Amino acid sequence: LIVQLTQKIHWDVRGFTDQLSPDQSYLMVVNHRSWADIFILQHVFNCRIPFLKFFLKKELIWVPILGLAWWALDFPFMKRYSRSFLEKHPELRGKDLETTRKACEKFKTSPVTVINFPEGTRFNSAKHQAQNSPYRNLLLPRAGGTAFVLSCMGEFLSNILDVTIVYPKKAMPPTFWDMLSGKISDIIVQVNYLPLPDNVSGKNYVEDGDYRNQSQDWLNQLWSRKDQQMDAIMAEFKEDRQQHTRIKI
Repeated sequence: LIVQLTQKIHWDVRGFTDQLSPDQSYLMVVNHRSWADIFILQHVFNCRIPFLKFFLKKELIWVPILGLAWWALDFPFMKRYSRSFLEKHPELRGKDLETTRKACEKFKTSPVTVINFPEGTRFNSAKHQAQNSPYRNLLLPRAGGTAFVLSCMGEFLSNILDVTIVYPKKAMPPTFWDMLSGKISDIIVQVNYLPLPDNVSGKNYVEDGDYRNQSQDWLNQLWSRKDQQMDAIMAEFKEDRQQHTRIKI
């Protein structure tokens, strides 16, 4: 509501159908461009699907106001460890996945939309270069979170929502302040419906090497399609931003 009342944003939301229901549970897989992503997703999908829940870095609990709100809403907070730290403390390996498992058990009690940002961090050119990412618009995806949610909740999920967020007028990803100060004028959100992969329920991502490889291959293919789709969306926008009907939300 705050976004709608305070910002003059041209919304181009593609892919909505009658399939969406607040009575079904979904896994939403999204690229991560900006702090604004979360508020955009809440705004776009409000009342169309169950309340969005996502995994947060533990440090974010200290964010003024928002941290307390996320805690009160029972959002799962995860402690992330660097590869070098885990090499020194191997006993902590897999702790983040255990947090994911416990959260998924809670999510089974009522309809929910679980958001996963496979990149694990917001996109910027420095990170993109450091990773030597093969994707033009995306960082490397990590399959652990997605695979673990599918393993724990597969039988409770209706679909996977593949969501792509594009800020077509921004050469660099916008900041949350850009949104608050009205510097984001156009937002494009593409929604694709994906079936759940076969035979994933109950799989052990930590111990099953084949499942890990299959999960990463599946996500890499999804990321390649998403990257191509982002290129196509940007090209269309440059040609004619009025080409697609915008949905009032």
